[in-house]
Amino acid sequence: MPEPSTSMFKLDPAPKVITFDCYGTLVQWHEVLLREIGAILAEHDASGVSASAILDSFSAQGRRLTAERPHRLYKDILRIGFAAAFGEHGLTPSADEIEGIASSPMTMGPHPEVPDVLRRLRERYKLAIFTNSDDDLIAPTVARIGVPFDYVITAEQAQAYKPSRQLFEYAYRTMGVTPNETVHVAMGMYWDMKARHELGLRGIWVNRRGETGNPDWLPYAEVSDLDGAGALLLPP
Repeated sequence: MPEPSTSMFKLDPAPKVITFDCYGTLVQWHEVLLREIGAILAEHDASGVSASAILDSFSAQGRRLTAERPHRLYKDILRIGFAAAFGEHGLTPSADEIEGIASSPMTMGPHPEVPDVLRRLRERYKLAIFTNSDDDLIAPTVARIGVPFDYVITAEQAQAYKPSRQLFEYAYRTMGVTPNETVHVAMGMYWDMKARHELGLRGIWVNRRGETGNPDWLPYAEVSDLDGAGALLLPP
């Protein structure tokens, strides 16, 4: 079975737009949510439950909820999904606690290397975000990154969540480019690399957490942070 590597990535044809997932890829999704979950666990004296177990349960809930129709706003998926995730572990947070965790994406700041890499990429390419989020939920997060994006494409606009091709196809129509004029950069294996593979897009997997990729969704280049993606997209 082939292994992902930077040799799988080609800049020919030259991309016009670099597209990014936001949560986890650009901003500190896991770090903020694990801290928020940990505070709730401490409040409920739930020492036998780990924050990572709750987040894993939410991720499974999120896969189910985002696939359902009609389209729900992501704020509602966060509320419903986290209430269910805590419930799986015998916990019932208050409405205020659930609301706090559902609004926490607005507080997420960038990973340390992200702003500098994006500023350098802007000198050569247009930049876009493709996010499983709502317009108002993502706006303060993008502002915290501190680098302008040419496009911010949300699930709310597309009325569909990644890995559905509907969001990607909506995005390409909006941007006025073809898929082969882009490169998709993302941390999400299921949410992004799966869709990218099915659409035949060039991709860079930002494996920040030392996870194991899915060989069924190759080819993609694998890097450990956005500096690695910048090196591929801005060769000397």
